[in-house]
Amino acid sequence: MDLPPITPKPTAPQAERTAPAVAAERAARETAQAFEAAFLAEMLKHSGVNRTPETDGGGAGEDAFASFLTGEYASLVAERGGVGLAEQIFKAIYQKDPGT
Repeated sequence: MDLPPITPKPTAPQAERTAPAVAAERAARETAQAFEAAFLAEMLKHSGVNRTPETDGGGAGEDAFASFLTGEYASLVAERGGVGLAEQIFKAIYQKDPGT
């Protein structure tokens, strides 16, 4: 006896999203992630994460580029899920219309 493969049927109607809606959601997510990265950069800066020991040279060059390294650390943390701040910001700035 040959039976056809079982294909799952959706339990709820799937609303099609338009290109502008997808673009707006993407922009809101990117904005929220950028804000979280900026917040984390400030937190890392004040925590002293990128502070080098006084025995390791230092100087004007190190001071000039330390903020770039701290910013990159913060961006990487935010890209990998962060601390949950980006999701909360996203929900606040991109609330879906209850009628859709």
